[in-house]
Amino acid sequence: MTNVEKKTLLHCLLYWEKNTPSGVYLTQPYGDGVVKNFTWQQVGDEVRRVATYIQSLNLPPKSNIALLGRNSAHWIMADLAIWMAGHVTVPLYPTLNGETAEYIFEHSEAKALIVGKMDGKGDGWNEIKGVIPKDLPVIATPLSPAMLADKPQWIDIVAKNEPLKNPKMPELDDISTIVYTSGSTGRPKGVLHSFRTMIVITSGMEEIWGFSNQDRMLSYLPLAHVAERAAVETMSLYFGFHVFFSEGLETFQKDLQRAQPTIFFSVPRLWTKFFLGVSEKMPMKKQKLLFSLPILGKIVKKKILSQLGMDKVRTALTGSAPLPPHIIEWYRNLGLELLDVYGMSENFAYSHACKPNEVRVGYVGSVNPGVDHRIADNGEIQVKSPAQMIGYFKMPEKMAEEMTDDGYFKTGDRGEIDEKGRLRITGRVKELFKTSKGKYVAPAPIENKLNNHPKIEVVCATGSGEPQPFALLMLSLDAMKELQRGELDKETLAAEFKELLKSVNETLEDHERMDYVVVVKDQWTMENGFLTPTMKIKRNIIEDRYLANAEKWLGMKQRVIWE
Repeated sequence: MTNVEKKTLLHCLLYWEKNTPSGVYLTQPYGDGVVKNFTWQQVGDEVRRVATYIQSLNLPPKSNIALLGRNSAHWIMADLAIWMAGHVTVPLYPTLNGETAEYIFEHSEAKALIVGKMDGKGDGWNEIKGVIPKDLPVIATPLSPAMLADKPQWIDIVAKNEPLKNPKMPELDDISTIVYTSGSTGRPKGVLHSFRTMIVITSGMEEIWGFSNQDRMLSYLPLAHVAERAAVETMSLYFGFHVFFSEGLETFQKDLQRAQPTIFFSVPRLWTKFFLGVSEKMPMKKQKLLFSLPILGKIVKKKILSQLGMDKVRTALTGSAPLPPHIIEWYRNLGLELLDVYGMSENFAYSHACKPNEVRVGYVGSVNPGVDHRIADNGEIQVKSPAQMIGYFKMPEKMAEEMTDDGYFKTGDRGEIDEKGRLRITGRVKELFKTSKGKYVAPAPIENKLNNHPKIEVVCATGSGEPQPFALLMLSLDAMKELQRGELDKETLAAEFKELLKSVNETLEDHERMDYVVVVKDQWTMENGFLTPTMKIKRNIIEDRYLANAEKWLGMKQRVIWE
């Protein structure tokens, strides 16, 4: 395989289309037990035909085309078709609220829209559909909403258009995509990436984890986010491995069993749910006994991994937030070493990773090949990556603000580096708040400690201008259901949270210790603007909603308050 053959991700498609035409690339469930495999030849053919149709729209060269939908085979094919037609992809998170989607449509100057898998259940379709510009050309894929039946359909486009025979292939430094950030600190920014910054990560990833065309992955984290796009789309196109898609939360376990992934990328919330699910069926006391038995212990551990659909996993990745040490140790005991990864939209998620057998709990690993890092005088992590963005779309002044004079990106995260070069994230530079006593507090470490409780879904530690910090807790969906069914009562839960507050405060400095925690009645969601599409809290929105009550709550002199 030469560099010319795999110059860009589009070149990669043509390589596999030519060399392994009958190999299965994508596996897509359609519901009701219907599952379809797409070979490299079929993917190439559909991409070429849709590219022909996009070119027939006579859009200006290198137009920005929006791509909206949950993960699916057609998401990746649409991305490739946009590139083959000579345009730029603008992915939209399927969970966007209407206001943010409207802003991105306008700011990105989108000239067309491809809509994929959306149904209004758990995504933002009900809001987004109302803000799609009336004159915007729309293409509907097979899993798109029924209300788009009058729009040009992917299936019809494939049937009626000839495949594009000799597409003009992109150059490495052509813009490939505009990735909008999740907007945790305000309006989303459009991060410009080129075909070079998307593919340059492959050699480093291969060096760390040894990807090959024999691997399998299940794609379910948002492809609109650079992490999934880097791990799944980029790696599969370059190395030619098989990608499976999940039908939904209800069928996730079945989808996982179908895929039998060799590489599995997830977030702490799901790793924790797997752990809690197993522990509910097999209490920890019983686990410890069984695991201690030499022969039976191995059988039980293998059975647990098999039931999770992860007995073939050789590389297990986690990111976005820390996992409690006891959960990391539990997976390691099963034979699965969870490897943390760290990156940002601005460097296409190519920054840091834990290497096998070099994990230090609480650290996100050392720099990836070709990456350099340092800690600035104010404690901020600064990174220089070969996958660094080209800039921010229509925001040159922001690019200058976020970069140092010698080419390092200012991540906004605070951190420290150990003697082996491993990085630990200790909070956000701009999220420090000052109490009325004049002391600065970093909320993220406090939130991570509180978030380890299985009944808590999201935490916001706050208290600007207050004598001491406090925390806002949103219950998990399971905990709320248990309360509604009477299987759990507020007094019992309050006692648990009181003990949690005490144990966390014991690990904090005096000025960081919380006076109380508040269990909020609101649901913080992406749709109502409290969470970003990557499930991060929008701190300013939450504080605007609740901080005015702080004086009243303090006067109640209770450790656990139900809002």
